[in-house]
Amino acid sequence: MTKRKPIWDMLSEEQRRECIDEIIAFFQDERDEKIGVLAAEQILDMMMEKIVWIAYNKGINDAKSLLQDTFADININLDLLIKGK
Repeated sequence: MTKRKPIWDMLSEEQRRECIDEIIAFFQDERDEKIGVLAAEQILDMMMEKIVWIAYNKGINDAKSLLQDTFADININLDLLIKGK
């Protein structure tokens, strides 16, 4: 039976392992604390659950803004093509 991923967990297994390793290294290097894989997984899950939708919505809003700017430029270019103005 495969483990079901929460909807907010968008990381591949490789990305997840890298993040867990980085969390463990951060606690060791920056705080001189040893944490295990389970604790690092819990930290990652908590952070993902809290920030993934913020990042997702920012990406959507950035794409929306880019498209609006692109369409505005297209409209200007099309207006320039109209004869007799």
